Order: sequence, then structure tokens, then C-alpha cells
Amino acid sequence: MISGTLPCGLRYAVKRSSSAVGYCSLSTRCGTRDEEGFHNGIAHFTEHTLFKGTSRKSASTINGYLDRLGGELNAFTTKEEIVLHATVLKEDVWKAAALLFELATDPTFPEDEIETEKGVVIDEINSYKDSPAEDAYDRFEQLLFEGHPLSSLILGTVSSVKKIGREELLRFNREKFLPGNMAFSIVADMDEKKMEKKVMQIAGKLFSSAGPQVPQRTLMKPAAPSFDKSIGRKSHQVTCIVGSTAPSLYEEEERLATVLLCNILGGPASNSILNSVLREKNGWVYNVECNYTQYADSGIVAICLGCEKDSLELCLKVIEHELGRLMKAPLSPARLKAAKKQILGQLAISSDNGETQCLSMGKSLLSYGQVSPDSRTREKVEAITAEQVMEAARRVFAEGKVSRFIYH
Repeated sequence: MISGTLPCGLRYAVKRSSSAVGYCSLSTRCGTRDEEGFHNGIAHFTEHTLFKGTSRKSASTINGYLDRLGGELNAFTTKEEIVLHATVLKEDVWKAAALLFELATDPTFPEDEIETEKGVVIDEINSYKDSPAEDAYDRFEQLLFEGHPLSSLILGTVSSVKKIGREELLRFNREKFLPGNMAFSIVADMDEKKMEKKVMQIAGKLFSSAGPQVPQRTLMKPAAPSFDKSIGRKSHQVTCIVGSTAPSLYEEEERLATVLLCNILGGPASNSILNSVLREKNGWVYNVECNYTQYADSGIVAICLGCEKDSLELCLKVIEHELGRLMKAPLSPARLKAAKKQILGQLAISSDNGETQCLSMGKSLLSYGQVSPDSRTREKVEAITAEQVMEAARRVFAEGKVSRFIYH
């Protein structure tokens, strides 16, 4: 893999694969938390409307451009970035890359397309009413980060989306989509030096040698007062979230210990603690998971479950008991070794996917300015001690810190 930063400020990473498929992504540091001075939801709405036309391509041309090649074009918005990405045959990867840069740097935001897309996004917002788990998580995060930029809703509200106009979209694009805010990554079966040279050529045509100065994002820890909130809904199932703030992207040792803790507690495998007890042993839940979302200045650990109303108290008692065990005593050497092997296996399987690799490279470039080799991650995971996992549990689930949100 080769990575670097161009004089214009664009970060890049290229990696050779052995697949007939090529992947590329263009990540921009301008998520929901960066909407100050704009209507809430504009980052996500910008992501949608970047596809609605450039000075050289209409919306219909863009929609069919990669389809005709058998490829895929997609995008997503998070609290901290907008990501455009494409999957194509390796011989078409530069066509895809050129399209991503064109969408990000030359959108026209046609008025008629804006109005049409408002209806699409408003439908997406309203669809959350039929998805208690997603709505509950958004509300939990809003309450946990109240007063902090991370509390903003990614989709915005119906009211805020209706107020977004073309001039505001153009200003958001002009102020945020700068080369110093961007990272380009590519995974394809090509010579890495040639890929690097091609990236330089593309960027050289678009950006001046010295890109405009990019304001640094102001980082601050959220106050995060604990809360216990319930909302009545006429639903068959209870949705419950229990959690608190957690280490940020930049607290490396604490972050990795927390990743391991969450995988042990409620990771995707059926042998995780809460899956074993709540689902496999007692059948009280259909699904339970412990998610850890990492941001630049904080993080959030959330245990999410859905169950019958009569089972909620039993589930909460089990969660409290299992958290108590993790906080009181370190894992045995055998259990810690098994937990590390499991998460390293999950990471290896995930990184074997070209798209996952490409997106992860872009995220690392934006967050750290570099992409660490898999071997370094393995070394750091292997170095985690049982005491660090125990301390992670005590830090995240300390008495008086844990919050709870229930839809019932």
C-alpha cells in the first residue's frame, strides 16, 4: 500500500488487490456535526443531491453511468463525513474515480431536483416511525450528546429539510468540499506506483498546488449527563437502549480495550455474553447487541435490545449482573486469549472484502492522516490486558454514568 498527502491537501491511499473488481472512495470531512450556520440535515441532503447533476452530466446520465459498466455507485453520510464510493471492474476504476471527483467538486443542484429529493428525504425521516430500534437509537444519542454538535440528527427534521435551498447547498459544497478536507482511496489489481501517479494527475487537474486553508474542527468532550427516559408507544415489543459515552478515536489504548469489551459483551457472534444468556439460553430477545461508535472527541457504547414487555425487567437484571461481573474481576487468561482470537478473526474476514478495505482506508486517512497496516492493529489487540478490559467496563458503565432509553 502507498499513501500520502498532495500539495493541495488531498490525502490518498492506494492498495493492490488480486481481484477483477476495483473499489474507490472519496471521503469528505463534513458530516452532521459540521452544520453550524446551515439547516440541520444539509450534509445528508447534500449527499443525495450531489447525484442530481454537474455542469457536464445530467442526473439521468449520472444514474446510468456506472450501471452500464456493470458497476455500482453509492454514498452515505455520518456525523463526521460524507462518503462517495464505487465498485466496478478494475479496468473501469478510473472512470469511477473521475465521476466521484466530478460529483464532489462540480454539482449544480438543479431546483427541480432539489424539490423532488426533499420528498424522498422526508419519506426517509418518516419511515423511522415504523422502525423503533433506529428511532430509539437516534433519540438516545441526542439525549446523551445534548448541547454538543454530535447531538444533531443525520437526516435532519421535516421542518429543517423543507428550508434547505439551492444557494445554501452551493455554499455548503463550496465551504466544505475542499481538497484539505478530502481523502481518496482505491483498491484494485494494478501497480501501486501507477495508481499513485494517476491520482496525482486527477487531483492536479482539479485543484491548485496549494489548496485553501481548511479550518480545524473544534473538539470538545460532551457533558453527557445520565438520564432514564421512557416513551409510550403502541407497539408489540419494547425497545431498550442502555449505554454511555466512551473513548474517542484518538484515545487508542482505551478505544481498543473498549472494542474488545463490546465484542465480548454483545458482539455479532452468538457466543457473546448477552446473546448467550438473553437469546440462546432464555429466549427473551430476538436480537441484542452492544455497539461502539467512535467519534473524534467522544464515543458511544450502546446495548440495544428488543423484547416482550414482560421480559424487560429480567433482561435489565441480567445486563446489570453481567456488567457487574466484567467490572469486578479480570477475564481469565484462557478467556482473554479466546476473545482476542475471535475479534482478530472477525477483523481479518472483514478486511478481506475490497470495499470494506477501501472505505476503512478513507476513514483512517481523514481521522489519522495515514493508514496503519493490519499487522500493527493485530499487535495492539494482542497487547490488551485483562485489566484493561476490566477498566474499560468500569469507565463506560460506571455507577451514575449509565443512561437508559425505553420505547414501551
